[in-house]
Amino acid sequence: QVQLVESGGGLVQPGGSLRLSCAASGFTFSSYAMSWYRQAPGKERELAAGISSTGSWTKYTDSVKGRFTISRDNAKNTVYLQMNSLKPEDTAVYYCNAAEGVNWRPRFGSWGQGTQVTVSS
Repeated sequence: QVQLVESGGGLVQPGGSLRLSCAASGFTFSSYAMSWYRQAPGKERELAAGISSTGSWTKYTDSVKGRFTISRDNAKNTVYLQMNSLKPEDTAVYYCNAAEGVNWRPRFGSWGQGTQVTVSS
C-alpha cells in the first residue's frame, strides 16, 4: 500500500524559507522519479518540482526556478523541497507523489494529506 506523508509546512513571512519532507513507503522508492505538487485555493493542482530516480536531474516550474530546490535520499525513502525567498503566491497545500512521463504526471492515485504552506506578513 502506497503511503506518502508530507511535513514541514507552516506560516512564514515573505522572503522566508521552509524545508518540506515527504516520507514514502509501499513501493520501490529508488525506482521512481518523484515530484512535489501544490494546490492553491480555487486552483488546480500543479507541478512545482520533480527529480529523477537517481537524483541526477531535476525539473522546476518557471515560477519557482532559482528559489526552490528538490532533493532526495533513497536510503531514507524521502524527498525534500527546500523553499527560499518565499512569496505570497507560493501559498498552497504541497503534496508529493511519484511521477511518470514527460509531463511529470502523478503516478499513484492515493495522495497524502499534504502540508500547508502559507506565506504572509
